[in-house]
Amino acid sequence: MGPGELDLSLNAERFSGFADLYDDVRPTPPADLAVMLCEYARVDRPALVVDLGSGSGLSTRWAAGWAEHIVGVEPNADMRLAATRAGTTNMEFVNGLSHQTGLPDGCADIVMAVQSLHWMEPESTFAEVARVLRPDGVFAAIDCDWPPLIGDAQSEAEWDRCHARARRGEDALAAGLRGDALLHSLDIDFDAVDSTLHGWDAGEHRRVAVGVHRWGKDTHLGRMRASGKFTISRELGLHTTELGDADRFVDLLRSQGGVQSLLAHGITEEQLGILALHDTCEAAIGTAPHPMRFSYRARIGLT
Repeated sequence: MGPGELDLSLNAERFSGFADLYDDVRPTPPADLAVMLCEYARVDRPALVVDLGSGSGLSTRWAAGWAEHIVGVEPNADMRLAATRAGTTNMEFVNGLSHQTGLPDGCADIVMAVQSLHWMEPESTFAEVARVLRPDGVFAAIDCDWPPLIGDAQSEAEWDRCHARARRGEDALAAGLRGDALLHSLDIDFDAVDSTLHGWDAGEHRRVAVGVHRWGKDTHLGRMRASGKFTISRELGLHTTELGDADRFVDLLRSQGGVQSLLAHGITEEQLGILALHDTCEAAIGTAPHPMRFSYRARIGLT
């Protein structure tokens, strides 16, 4: 199913209104990943990197440290404005979509999609990536696993439960439920329904919320291989550690689009379990800076 058959405008609008929160709490990809991307592209310092779905510019600023020039392609005006405010001289941001970047053929050494490919129609996106990349260029779909590890299993499990409620609520929104019916959809027997926690990223194309389309992260690599646009595709696992406190741990949950969608539809943080999560996490790690270990998965495609 191509983009002409889907209205993807609400995928972009999903991220309106919380660009500053997103930028403040989301992690930066590992430094080792930058080294590996350059090695695969066979360059010491790429002349041009393209960042698809660049959001608040967090990933673009990361790439700006190891590339000569980087272009962030972002359709959401709020996110693009925040990115532009924090940009550097070797960065620019354009209004575009992953399948319609407006960039020249063969211009990029590396194209990346950081925490964004699951919101993009795959077939047309891969075709655009192959067009924009030079021969022997590199595409990287980079995703961070949630939540980060903080050394407290109870807090991490409660984060998962809050996230699962949000995912269940988005399914209910897609089914047209509102009011009390939407609220009741958040009731989950976690002992009986383990798939609620993990099923979203295992699937193919699905509708979530209202008019929002999503493609499972766990099937990115298979779609890349099936596209015929890459000579070699493989998956890499990397880790990075940043500091944060209970507030950051909980704000990472608040920075999820599904949580923001439900809050916009009248569901409260208490009903999602976010306030209880904060109490649990604050009791476990307190308010002082604490190590947060982020696990990343990068699916790499070589042209």
